[in-house]
Amino acid sequence: MQTLSIIMPAYNEANTIHHILDKVKAVNLPDGWLKQLIIVNDCSNDDTQGAIMSYQKQNPDFPIQYLAHEVNKGKGAALHTGIAAATGDYLIIQDADLEYDPEEYLDLLKPVIDGQADVVYGSRFMGGNAHRILFFWHSLGNKFLTFLSNMMTDLNLTDMETCYKLFRTDIIQGLQLKERRFGFEPEVTAKISRIPEIRIYEVGISYYGRTFAEGKKISWRDGVRAIYCIVKYGTIPKIPLLILLGLTWWLLECFL
Repeated sequence: MQTLSIIMPAYNEANTIHHILDKVKAVNLPDGWLKQLIIVNDCSNDDTQGAIMSYQKQNPDFPIQYLAHEVNKGKGAALHTGIAAATGDYLIIQDADLEYDPEEYLDLLKPVIDGQADVVYGSRFMGGNAHRILFFWHSLGNKFLTFLSNMMTDLNLTDMETCYKLFRTDIIQGLQLKERRFGFEPEVTAKISRIPEIRIYEVGISYYGRTFAEGKKISWRDGVRAIYCIVKYGTIPKIPLLILLGLTWWLLECFL
């Protein structure tokens, strides 16, 4: 038997978390696979904890490992806590909102089950799955950050900022991760790119994005931090950073 650890950071998701838990519970993994769900409540100031406790009481057949921060530390810090607690063979990140579909764990697991991958990213920008149409500049910003990340890591990802990242657990637990907020994405991407003979795959996924009125939390400041992290943790320092930073400054002036 193999186990997939599902790490779910949660901050002020009382209104949606029971829906995503239903979806995670309903997923039927391939034969020989079990689920381990770890929720990390990053000191929510709504009733996220109460919603989780209520769900646990109503679903005693679905074990949930619940961890909580006493102070708000950021999504990256919540992921650090969940990753450290994982005991599965593989690990996937699942946001507590409804932007990503847990049914697609099967798509991300396929390259692993086929013996081809150590890491699998779920890309919102490839494949023919459903995508909610929202913000042009937000999607352009994601593609720009992926482009910069690829320059610094020599990977050819199409979606570095995706939530759905699946790792062999021993690999991600072996990384020294530092970023406490949304800088987690470029940091972990840069650090896995350095691992010799690492096998990284991408598969197309759906994306049911939220508006800010519906609870989306990332801001342009997180984009600026992501650029800093891409440069800080990048693996190809030979790229002329003055040109890179100049291009970044120009784009920020134009689009922000």
